[in-house]
Amino acid sequence: MNQNTDTALGTDDAFLPEDADFESVGDHHRAAAHHFAAAARHHLAAAEADDGGDTETADRHSYLAYRHRLNGVQYAEIAVMDSESAEDVIEGGL
Repeated sequence: MNQNTDTALGTDDAFLPEDADFESVGDHHRAAAHHFAAAARHHLAAAEADDGGDTETADRHSYLAYRHRLNGVQYAEIAVMDSESAEDVIEGGL
């Protein structure tokens, strides 16, 4: 597989470091947005590669899109779980 696929979309596409220190719910929302945006870029790259007949690159981008989506969902879930206002909404029956 193409080893440059990760960097072809830019350095901001790299996964966030595992030791990143998240201080707020907003940080988790930003991390989720980062991963969802990266997933979208990989899906577009996969579509372009598929249109060009490059199945190996399309498969690699599809895999990376999936991984970013999983990470995005994880950070979004953490943001909701850590949000005190979300707890008030749930307890209020809304």
